Amino acid sequence: MALLSPGGTRWLAVVLVGVLAVLSLSFVLTPASGERLQPAAFDDTVTVGGTGIDIRRSEEEGFVVPKAQVYFSNYRYVVGYYGVSAAASELSDSSTTRQFGTPLAVFVSDFSRVEPSLTAEGFVVPEQNRAVGWVTAEDAHFVVGSEARVPSGPVVLGFSDREDADRFAAAHGGRVVDWEGVQRTAADPLDERLEAFRNDEAARDRFANRTVAAAEPLFDRPRSVVVGDDAPTVAAAVADAPPDTTVYLPPGTYRTDGLVVNRSITLAGAGEETVLRGDGNGSVVHAKADRVGVANLRIDGVGTVGSRGPDRRDVTTDWDTSVQLAYGYGDAGIVLDGSNGSAVSGARIETNASGILVRGSDRTVVEGVTVDGAPTPEEGFMGAILIDGRSVVENSTFRGGRDGVYTHRADGSVVRRNRMVGGRYGVHEMYTSNTLVADNTVRDAQSGVIVMTRPVGNIVVGNDVRDSTYGVVPAGGESLYADNVVVNNGYGLQVAGDRNAFVGNVVVGNRVGVRGNEILPTNWAIRNDVVDNDRRVEVTLGPTRTWTHGGVGNHWGELPLTDADSDGVYDRTYRPSGAVDGRLGETPGATTLARSPAATTLRGVQDVVSGLRQSGVVDSAPRTSPFRPAAVERARANATDGGETA
Repeated sequence: MALLSPGGTRWLAVVLVGVLAVLSLSFVLTPASGERLQPAAFDDTVTVGGTGIDIRRSEEEGFVVPKAQVYFSNYRYVVGYYGVSAAASELSDSSTTRQFGTPLAVFVSDFSRVEPSLTAEGFVVPEQNRAVGWVTAEDAHFVVGSEARVPSGPVVLGFSDREDADRFAAAHGGRVVDWEGVQRTAADPLDERLEAFRNDEAARDRFANRTVAAAEPLFDRPRSVVVGDDAPTVAAAVADAPPDTTVYLPPGTYRTDGLVVNRSITLAGAGEETVLRGDGNGSVVHAKADRVGVANLRIDGVGTVGSRGPDRRDVTTDWDTSVQLAYGYGDAGIVLDGSNGSAVSGARIETNASGILVRGSDRTVVEGVTVDGAPTPEEGFMGAILIDGRSVVENSTFRGGRDGVYTHRADGSVVRRNRMVGGRYGVHEMYTSNTLVADNTVRDAQSGVIVMTRPVGNIVVGNDVRDSTYGVVPAGGESLYADNVVVNNGYGLQVAGDRNAFVGNVVVGNRVGVRGNEILPTNWAIRNDVVDNDRRVEVTLGPTRTWTHGGVGNHWGELPLTDADSDGVYDRTYRPSGAVDGRLGETPGATTLARSPAATTLRGVQDVVSGLRQSGVVDSAPRTSPFRPAAVERARANATDGGETA
C-alpha cells in the first residue's frame, strides 16, 4: 500500500465525513415524531434464542414458546427472542447497549385472556388455540419458577393482567414479578457463565468416566462358548451362550449374513487376526439386548445402505425425521439397537457405509476402535452415529468416509480424545445439546467440528483441527468453545450462534483466522490468540461486534501500536476486520494511514456512537502478548506437520 500524500489525506477526510453521514442514517432507527412503536410480525424479526427442538415440536404439537421482541435505537431490524429470559438476559448485559443502542420498546407474549393450560410435559397451550397477543414488558406481570416449560427447559410467562398472572401461579406454581425482577433473575455475567460451563465440563467428564467404568465388566465375562470348539458357527455360539458370558472367536475368518445378538453377552476375538465378514448386504453385527459387548474383532463385508445404497429419506415428513431415518437405519459394521449399557472396544471396521450405529441405546461406550471408511465422502458414510441416547466415544480413530462422529438427538453425549482424518466433518452434531466434545484431533477434512440446528449447552474444548477447509463451526446458543487450536485451515474459527462464549482459542496460520457471520452478534470472544493468519477477521453480516469483556480482549499478533503504561494492552481500540487495522504489522502504509488525523477522528466517534459503526469487529483492549504463549509457539512450529493436540 502506497503512503498517502497530504492531498490524499484530505481526500480521505472528506470520504470519512460522507461515510459518517450515510451510516448515521442507515443504522439509527428513529420513529416518526409522535409515532408509537407497535409489535412486528414475529416471522419478520431477526430471531435468536430457542432450540431447534423447541421450535420444531411447538409447530408440530401446538404448544407455545413464549417470545419477546425489541426495537433498538441503533439496529435496523426488530430482534425477536424465543424465550422471555433470553431477551431479559440480553438486555441486562451492558455490551448489548454498546453494540445496538438503547432499547426503544420491548414487547413480550401476553397470555392474559387466552387461559393457558399445561400439558402433561408442562408445555403451554392456549385455550382453543387462541392467538397469544403482545404486551410491553414494562406493563406485564411475569410468572417465574412455575411448572411451565419447553423441551429445553423452564420458561417465563408474561400477562397484561395481574389477576391472570396470580391465577396461573396459584395453579401451576411460581411467583409473580415485574420486568425488572425478570432481568435481575436472568442476568448472567460472563464470569458466572464460564464457571457454570467449567462445572458442566467436569460433570460430563465424570459421566463419561462412570459410563466407561460401568462397561469394563463386559470384557471380563467368563468364556462359555468357543467358536469352532464348542459351536460350529458364530450364530450357533451366540444362541448357546448363557447370559453374562463371552463367546470367543479364535484367530480366523468367520462369515455371516447378519449376526443378531439378542442376549446380554460379549462377542470377543483375538484382535485383527479374528475377522468377522458380512455378505455385503447389510449390517454385520446387530445387538438388540442390553449390556452387549463387542471386542477385539476385525469386521468387513458391510452393506452399502446409508452410503451409495438406497436412500431411506422420506420426503413426506419433516427434514429432521427424514434425516434420522436415512442416517439411523442404514448398514453398519456394528449396530447397537435399544441396547443400553453396551460397549464396543478394540474393533477395526472396514466399511463404505457406517462403522458403528448406536440407536436408542443409552449409556453406551465406543472405545479404542478404528473405522476405515470410503476414500471420499460421497462414497462413504459415518464412522460412528449416535441417535436418541447418551453415548461416550473415546480414544478411537476414524479415517475417510463422510463424518467421523455424527450425533442426532444424542443429548448429553461425550466425544473425546479421538482422531479423524479425511472425510467431510470430524465431529458433526445435529439437534444435539449438552454434549462435551473435547481433545479430538482432525486432519484434512472439510470441517473439524461443526454444530447445527439451534442446540444449547454444548462444550467444545481442547480440539485440534489442521489442514481442513473449516476449523470449528458453531450454531445454537449458550455454549462454550474454548482452548481449541485451529491451524493451517481455510477458515479457522467461526463466531456464530447466540450467547456463545469463545475463549482461549489459538488460531494460527489460517487463510482467514476468525469469521463472524451472525446477523445479531450476542456472543463473547475474549482471550483468543489470533496470529499469523492471511486475514485476521472476516465479517459479512450484522453490525459491529465488540470482542472485549470486562477490560479483556484478544491477542492479534505484534502490532505497531503503543502500550504507554506497560499494562500489556495496546493504548487504543483495534479493529481486526478493518481495511486499515486488519493490515497493521504487515503493510507499512497501513500503519501510516491508521495514524492519520481522519482515521483517528473516525475511531473516536465510533467508540462512543454505536450507530456510526460499520459491520466489523472492535477490540477495545487488544493484548500485546499471547494468552497461551506455549500453545501459540507449538502451533507455529508444527503448522503443517499434522502434530498432536497443542
